[in-house]
Amino acid sequence: MIKITLPDGSIKEFTANSTPIDVAKSISEGLARNVISASFNGETVETTTPLTTDGTLVLFTFNDAEGKKAFWHSSAHVLAEAILSFHPNAKLTIGPAIDNGFYYDLDLGDEIISEKDFAAIEKKFLEIARGKHEFKMREVSKADALAKYKKENNQYKVELIENLTDGDITFCDHSTFTDLCRGGHIPNTGIIKAIKIMNVAGAYWRGDEKNNQLTRIYGISFPKQKMLTEYLALLEEAKKRDHRKLGKELELFTFSQKVGAGLPLWLPKGAALRQRLEDFLKKALKKGGYEMVATPHIGQKELYVTSGHYEKYGEDSFQPIKTPKMDEEFLLKPMNCPHHCEIYNFKPFSYKDLPKRYAEFGTVYRYEQSGELHGMTRVRSFTQDDAHIFCTPDQLKEEFKATIDLVLYVFNSLGFDDFKAQISLRDPEKPEKYIGKDENWVKAEAAIIEASEEKGLSTVIETGEAAFYGPKLDFMVKDALGRSWQLGTIQVDYNLPERFDLTYTGADNQQHRPVMIHRAPFGSMERFIAVLLEHTGGNFPLWLTPDQVILLPISDKYQKYTEKVLESLENSEIRALVDNRSEKTGRKIRDAEVSKIPFMVIVGEKEEQDGTVSVRKHGEGDIGTFTIEEFITLIKEEEYKTLKKF
Repeated sequence: MIKITLPDGSIKEFTANSTPIDVAKSISEGLARNVISASFNGETVETTTPLTTDGTLVLFTFNDAEGKKAFWHSSAHVLAEAILSFHPNAKLTIGPAIDNGFYYDLDLGDEIISEKDFAAIEKKFLEIARGKHEFKMREVSKADALAKYKKENNQYKVELIENLTDGDITFCDHSTFTDLCRGGHIPNTGIIKAIKIMNVAGAYWRGDEKNNQLTRIYGISFPKQKMLTEYLALLEEAKKRDHRKLGKELELFTFSQKVGAGLPLWLPKGAALRQRLEDFLKKALKKGGYEMVATPHIGQKELYVTSGHYEKYGEDSFQPIKTPKMDEEFLLKPMNCPHHCEIYNFKPFSYKDLPKRYAEFGTVYRYEQSGELHGMTRVRSFTQDDAHIFCTPDQLKEEFKATIDLVLYVFNSLGFDDFKAQISLRDPEKPEKYIGKDENWVKAEAAIIEASEEKGLSTVIETGEAAFYGPKLDFMVKDALGRSWQLGTIQVDYNLPERFDLTYTGADNQQHRPVMIHRAPFGSMERFIAVLLEHTGGNFPLWLTPDQVILLPISDKYQKYTEKVLESLENSEIRALVDNRSEKTGRKIRDAEVSKIPFMVIVGEKEEQDGTVSVRKHGEGDIGTFTIEEFITLIKEEEYKTLKKF
């Protein structure tokens, strides 16, 4: 008998060689029908793998990330078989699962696959899937594996096998198809009910442009056709909400090749929106005891050598700026924290002076690879809503909790209600990735875990995701389409205070090291606004939207009254503009809807006579006639409802 420990801590006994699916059946037949993958003692196994020792078993369905990974990896095998039926001389390489689906890389020689081939490949895929072929793993000797692929003249598989250890090489078979594979599959192909080939692209073998270019086929699959239909509908909605499209339509930002790739240009409306976000946060910062500072866009190379950023980020930074002075080099700053450390060093502090909270909307620069640039979510120049808190070790937990409150305030005010907090710890197996003493890492990680628990946050722990100088709490926010984004972050750092020799005088009149908290509720203004655009579809909260009201006079005769209404709105600090074009009112209304302006005010003869305005609301239509004062009150009340107070 063997003892199997389940995720809830319960322990069950089974006969040796029982499989994960046997365990699932012992729990319930319903669970057994839905289980598609498993892990045993932390290692991925097949649902039919015999279990021979005591251990911990986790069962996965399609609803789990690991379940999806097995489902999509298995689908990549089926896709490869389907493609081989049309291109029998294609050479297989790799076919992994990715965040949304899977891909397979093939060397097609002189043949090509284009969009017109997708339907036929999908049809063949489903034909294979309906055969309910089991995925079966088998061990193969290194010599036999090499012989197989040398015979097929597949240099890619040969290269992979040469880097493997004899005894650790396995193949996966289903139907008449076989492939080099480490495992992690669903029970059989019949579980796959729907497939969509998303696109075809070029990809270099092992990502090296010196190697052969392969054909990469991307696909996604589901256990139900309905799930695929819903996914494709979601993609269509995502296209409509794409921040690059909306940013252009709403005239918020642009890019110029003459300025440079990844260097955003904020247009007037975008700059105003960004400024309102800054003002919103600055009010909360003032109440939270922060002091605003400003630092240069460059710093001497030695500054970043001291901080460790040059060692860790040097390859991702712009090249050093040389000056006429011999051996003098500057860098565009990749981080604000070294500058803030030097601000702290301006004068001595006592424990009575702490905490010191320095905040800055500081622009930083990273030389992201051109292929990784993406609209405003991945740029080379971005502004962080950065702050650094220097405190005593005794103050650390309370300061960290107050910072959590600030991040939650930002999310609540902007409609990000669905999020998880991720505690990112160092990887103990890779100490070379980090700086600082073990004892400081232990204290920093414990402080984050305790503070998160005391605030009642729902957290997950990710090992290996810490910053190089300290652990952190990352906020993973889900947008309106269910996609996750990493936005706010809070980090605990015992290491930079040591590297910059930061001190304070304690109650014992001795010198002590402060602890440093790095925090950025927005993360970066560019990325945050991009995510907010896609989350809201461009329908920003009323307090934030660039234009709150547009006045639509039905003819030039009512221009004077329109100007009177405009003046009243502006005197009440309501952002309004007038559409004076010689267009019909219906066209003006349609254009205002496209521009996502929250309120449209129709001005005509009746409104002028009665001293009123007829109001339409974006997405709703007519909402009635109001006096100017009533309309101003309506705007102010709605602003108040959507803007939380800190």
